[in-house]
Amino acid sequence: MITVALAKGALLKDSVARFAAAGLDFAAVLEPGNRQLMVPSACGRARALLVRNADVPVYVAYGQAQLGVVGYDVLREHQLPVAHLVDLGFGGCRMSVAVKATSPYRRAADLPAHCRIASKFTRCAEEYFEALDLPVELIHLAGSVELGPITGMSEAIVDLVATGRTLVENGLIAIEDLFHSTARLVGHPLSLRLDGGELQGIVDQIAAVSSRPAT
Repeated sequence: MITVALAKGALLKDSVARFAAAGLDFAAVLEPGNRQLMVPSACGRARALLVRNADVPVYVAYGQAQLGVVGYDVLREHQLPVAHLVDLGFGGCRMSVAVKATSPYRRAADLPAHCRIASKFTRCAEEYFEALDLPVELIHLAGSVELGPITGMSEAIVDLVATGRTLVENGLIAIEDLFHSTARLVGHPLSLRLDGGELQGIVDQIAAVSSRPAT
């Protein structure tokens, strides 16, 4: 049986639609009353694991799921050994540096050396500021990083930005983007190498749907 790791939350509905196009119906996970974390497909050929976005590549890397859908931001941050298969195109957002709107800084390179940067994505932030040759102190936060500059704990934040509404409502502005992120189909490398064609068929069908122009 094929096991697919699906991220709860914003990516779930579109993820289910892509697998449906490949013949795997996981629509049961979208039912309001569903509390199951492991849900079989309607055809019985596969099952879906409902996990947090950050846990998708963990299940895939350890072979508990052969395929998974996860944001590129998570892949960049955790860098686990999974195969990057298809850019699915949905869930678009950007990883950005943001500061208080009243701050004098309008480029990341303008930030003072050794200033504090709050982020959930400290690996991404570290790589970015190292590339700028700007030494900073990184503060890892698991929750609302916008409070860093608001409280004065940090000069800036590195976080995902979709519409930018949360930043505006908290008096912050994005000044520079690290990279753009979309949902990605990933796979367990060994499972793909040993595949008799079933996994590749699913990947090919999802890739075909994902490459179609939006209507």
